[in-house]
Amino acid sequence: MRTEPQDRSPEHPAPEAFTLQQILDAVVDPVRRNIVCQLSAAPSPKSCGSFDLPVGRSTLTHHFRVLREAGLIRQYYVGTSRMNELRRADVEDAFPGLLDALVTAAARR
Repeated sequence: MRTEPQDRSPEHPAPEAFTLQQILDAVVDPVRRNIVCQLSAAPSPKSCGSFDLPVGRSTLTHHFRVLREAGLIRQYYVGTSRMNELRRADVEDAFPGLLDALVTAAARR
C-alpha cells in the first residue's frame, strides 16, 4: 500500500485570527524585527539559512515560529529548504499601515 507524502509545511493562522497584541508581542524582540525588515526588503522569499542574524540555529527556529504563529510570515518547503515570506497582504488587510510603520521605525534606529 502506497501512502501520499504528508505536507511538511507548518500550520499558519487564518487572517481573521490575527490579533494586534500577538503581532506586537512578536515584533518586540529585535531579532524578530530584523527578520521582518529583511523579509520586507527582499524581492522574493528567503530560506532560513540566508538571514544575517547573531543567533544560533535553534534560537532562530524559535523566532520563526513566533512570527509564524502571530501571522507575520508564511513558511513552506522548496526541496529541503524552508522558505519564509512576509504575509504583507494578510497583515495589511487586518491592520492597514502596520508593517510599513514597523519597518520605517526599525530603520530609524
